Amino acid sequence: MIFETQVTNIGPEAEMFQAENMLIFFGDEAPDTLADYCYNIELKASTDEILPGMTFSFDDQAYQITAVGDVVKKNLDDLGHITLRFDGSTEAELPGTLYVEAKEMPTIQVGTNISIQ
Repeated sequence: MIFETQVTNIGPEAEMFQAENMLIFFGDEAPDTLADYCYNIELKASTDEILPGMTFSFDDQAYQITAVGDVVKKNLDDLGHITLRFDGSTEAELPGTLYVEAKEMPTIQVGTNISIQ
């Protein structure tokens, strides 16, 4: 386990990006311009590099990581901020985006545990 946290708040517009197969995470200090669109998480640092082939989990729902943007680890550690795309891309198009396999998106609630291993 290299990262573990939980969802602390869900912005009123956070689910709108599910139609585009993506979620936006941000620590509790999300700027006002983004807060409504984010799943807020407790800010915690990862303990190692995040690499393709690892698993990103929501409680018991696991997704294989397929690509990792260049600033994902830094943004996650410093701000709790990443975009998660459920499209199975093997090349990271955006530096702050983590890509996972394309399958049904998870149900997320306040208290949902999030982990990377």
